[in-house]
Amino acid sequence: MERKIRIGVCVMEKKVFSAPMVQIMERLDAFGEFEIVIFGDKVILEYPVESWPICDCLIAFYSTGYPLEKAEAYAALRKPFLVNELKQQHLLHDRRKVYERLKKFGVPVPRYALVNREVPNQKLDYFIEEEDFVEVHGSRFWKPFVEKPVDGDNHSIMIYYPSSAGGGMKELFRKVGNRSSEFRPEVRRVRREGSYIYEEFLPTGGTDVKVYTVGPEYAHAEARKSPVVDGVVMRNPDGKEVRYPVLLTPTEKQIAREVCIAFSQSVCGFDLLRCEGRSYVCDVNGWSFVKNSHKYYDDAACVLRKMFLEAKAPHISSTIPPILPWKIHEPVQPSEGLTRAGSGIIDTFGQSEELRCVIAVIRHGDRTPKQKVKLKVTEEKLLNLMLKYNGGRPRSETKLKSAVQLQDLLDATRALVPRNRPGRGSDSEAEDMEHAEKLRQVKAVLEEGGHFSGIYRKVQLKPLKWVKVARINGEGEEEWPVEALMVLKYGGVLTHAGRKQAEELGRYFRNHMYPGEGTGLLRLHSTYRHDLKIYSSDEGRVQMSAAAFAKGLLDLEGQLTPILVSLVSKDSSMLDGLENASIEMEEAKARLNEIITSGAKTGHSNGSSEFPWMADGVGLPSSAYELLPRLVELTKKVTEQVKLLAKDEDEKLMDTSGDDVNPSYDQAKALGKTNIDVDRIAAGLPCGSEGFLLMFARWRKLERDLYNERKERFDITQIPDVYDSCKYDLLHNAHLNLEGLDELFKVAQLLADGVIPNEYGINPKQKLKIGSKIARRLLGKILIDLRNTREEAISVAELKNNQDQDSKSNSSEWDYKDYHLKHHGKNEDGRRSSTTSDKSIDQEDDDDKETKYRLDPKYANVKTPDRHVRTRLYFTSESHIHSMMNVLRYCNLDESLEGEESLLSSSALQRLYRTKELDYMSYIVLRMFENIEVDLDDPNRFRIEMTFSRGADRSPLEKSRCETPSLHQEHILPIMGPERLRETRSGLTLEKMEKMLCPFAMPPEDFPPPTIPHGFTGYFSNKSANVLERLVNLWRSPKHANGSGK
Repeated sequence: MERKIRIGVCVMEKKVFSAPMVQIMERLDAFGEFEIVIFGDKVILEYPVESWPICDCLIAFYSTGYPLEKAEAYAALRKPFLVNELKQQHLLHDRRKVYERLKKFGVPVPRYALVNREVPNQKLDYFIEEEDFVEVHGSRFWKPFVEKPVDGDNHSIMIYYPSSAGGGMKELFRKVGNRSSEFRPEVRRVRREGSYIYEEFLPTGGTDVKVYTVGPEYAHAEARKSPVVDGVVMRNPDGKEVRYPVLLTPTEKQIAREVCIAFSQSVCGFDLLRCEGRSYVCDVNGWSFVKNSHKYYDDAACVLRKMFLEAKAPHISSTIPPILPWKIHEPVQPSEGLTRAGSGIIDTFGQSEELRCVIAVIRHGDRTPKQKVKLKVTEEKLLNLMLKYNGGRPRSETKLKSAVQLQDLLDATRALVPRNRPGRGSDSEAEDMEHAEKLRQVKAVLEEGGHFSGIYRKVQLKPLKWVKVARINGEGEEEWPVEALMVLKYGGVLTHAGRKQAEELGRYFRNHMYPGEGTGLLRLHSTYRHDLKIYSSDEGRVQMSAAAFAKGLLDLEGQLTPILVSLVSKDSSMLDGLENASIEMEEAKARLNEIITSGAKTGHSNGSSEFPWMADGVGLPSSAYELLPRLVELTKKVTEQVKLLAKDEDEKLMDTSGDDVNPSYDQAKALGKTNIDVDRIAAGLPCGSEGFLLMFARWRKLERDLYNERKERFDITQIPDVYDSCKYDLLHNAHLNLEGLDELFKVAQLLADGVIPNEYGINPKQKLKIGSKIARRLLGKILIDLRNTREEAISVAELKNNQDQDSKSNSSEWDYKDYHLKHHGKNEDGRRSSTTSDKSIDQEDDDDKETKYRLDPKYANVKTPDRHVRTRLYFTSESHIHSMMNVLRYCNLDESLEGEESLLSSSALQRLYRTKELDYMSYIVLRMFENIEVDLDDPNRFRIEMTFSRGADRSPLEKSRCETPSLHQEHILPIMGPERLRETRSGLTLEKMEKMLCPFAMPPEDFPPPTIPHGFTGYFSNKSANVLERLVNLWRSPKHANGSGK
């Protein structure tokens, strides 16, 4: 037999004897063609290179303490075949050089800029840092952005978050125990002690991808939970990090080939970010092997054998033997301990079904009452502040939201608030007194909780009057504002109770909405078999509810800010605003006012005993008008009590020096406390950060707005606000023992239960009209979600059928060809651009590409690798929940659907008629199931199940025997369980659902074309651009879609 090929392993012993290296060397040795020579640490570190063993092929790579230059000298002397070139390994220690090399080879990287310092804290004229961005050489990076040391061996990477999301920084680092990152809410300024790369933060949906090449024609990829989200390393029972093999798209395979060639590293690991349907390389690690994958060890050994034979013995065939030599000794791969029960469910018809899609529209959690202060200001300090932030334009309004802007306003307000209150005198003095009181309220709001956050507070300054003044340079005149309207909106903050409600509901969804899954949902998500997207309106309480829900759903830990930025997309056009139906809602309120103030009896005009919900003003108490005076009387009684509490607090404040140092602020506190503030309650203070002054301002405004004594007129639009404040104080401030609050709540609830639903339409036809206008875009998006899921399921089913047929005719022992990049053949995706900025051309295909991300069934220890579930979560406010529910209830009343029965069952219609409120965390869920035993073109293949929950629809005066005692102590109302909107036996098909909702939904072609905003394209972007996802009939056919399968 010929002399064996000598393979030298010139690597530090710690790496040589690692499990993957041992597994692969054993397989190479089993071929019988190689002699493996391990150099050892003593030889590498102490012996001259002339004394090192002579070999034909060399495995050599850098690790801590490794003499790379010495290895280079040995390679120059002996000239072995190098698996990984040594000179290029120097590049991997400098992130600047890594990115330069990647760009040179056309590999996409995140948008980035370099800040080079020769000495620590060196001032650079090209580097600017502001509150929410850094600017490098004129290139601006809005928060969130990433800061990386240029030293590739320094793994302290920072992510800085915007003040609008609460601010703070998350540090990523090498795994320490079960942690790989830490969130630091107090850190807001970037580092200055060294040189750094600043790059755009790319949201990846909470999952990172590691790619491992073995030569330019082989690439293996694994997904893991991203450290960006919560920093907790997910481990299996053996203590190893849980990762899941995933398939690479053709474009990603080409990227892997280019990375391998660019750095001349055959065995190479790198990090891939999948964002918005595109992939970017953010780090290259050099020599890396996959852990705990026997299939990978087989493949790697076969590929390395081929390399060695072609380099040193081309006359020997590198064909893989029919049976691999070590196969009979291969140990059974251990289970990861995250097994999932069967995913199929048997319904009442006995048909096997698979869950394909979960769509939920969810209202935010418990919040503080929303507030607004309006006052006209003429003070020069405030007018100058307006000009400072509106670019000096005297007729332009300005909005103040950032911490710096609000601090400026607070400083000005502190200087303007009078130290002492004047006694009441003339009318003008009364006006001055009221003005001073409002300034005090503004000051109290800005000081509330000792923090600022643009996610919860905003101020508008609108100029009202101007005068002509001489220009400073004496050349002519210019306008100057002399009066402006200040509007301060505050409150509506997610409470500690709201956060817990959202988190608990997320856990409930994880355990109950995915049949047979339980904790397996986490595995489904990590393996790319769970396509999850979370959308939120622009309101802070809604965003934070979405983040808290995601935390519970995916079993995450830590602060909400990183979760919000990584997983939640804002879409205000779809989930915010009532402008589209403002005229109809005003008409409904006018008619509602007419019904109440006229004392008319409701419930008989248009309805019937069989369909009582068809009447005008259904739900209003018959004695509504008689209840209004009592409502006003009780509101005054409560206000007077709070006034006395506020007076005591104000007197204490007056004793405090006005020259005290301004309190520091912390935006992170604004993100909803985790626990109740026991110390404040024990001290007899209001719950949360609201003081008695603001509590009094809240009640006083309600008292004034509810009834105009001069005009003797009730304002029924204030009824929901009175009810809101009553419920809040009963739940969170019961310890203040406000007399009459219980009775006020009962009266307000009776009226609000009738007023709130009727504000969205006084009868079913008007409810349908208003609902369709408010929820039109959301309904359109939901139909696109369902249609795309159907098309994807059909594509997967057809692909699986084809694969089953292929497998019968073609079975082989080794699947290396499946992972051949075939660079000599046709490139399915074509050459990609070498720049990273060309994002917008085919943005509408982003979600097509996204659905190609798949689990790799060859490597995965997963029972059902073909299972794929789409989840779309839409977090919004009360208006959209009512609107969507009204469309579902009454869509059959439209002329175009005449003769069609309701989407909802008669029992569900009766139940909704009796439902008084869709409270905090109320939700509507649509689940689509696929009956895999029915033909692909049969409408019955896809069934829709509809459920809803009334949310935390419990009176704070109630106490249930089964309720956990701690819930009441922690000010938390439980969330009601789901109720069916249609019986399972009725068999609501997707086809029927489309027919009934299409008249009220925005058609796909009306969604706006995609736009790429300047700056960050994730958290701040309007994701409605991506609603084009697959634009219904533009789904790729299976013959084109299966390119991602290999």
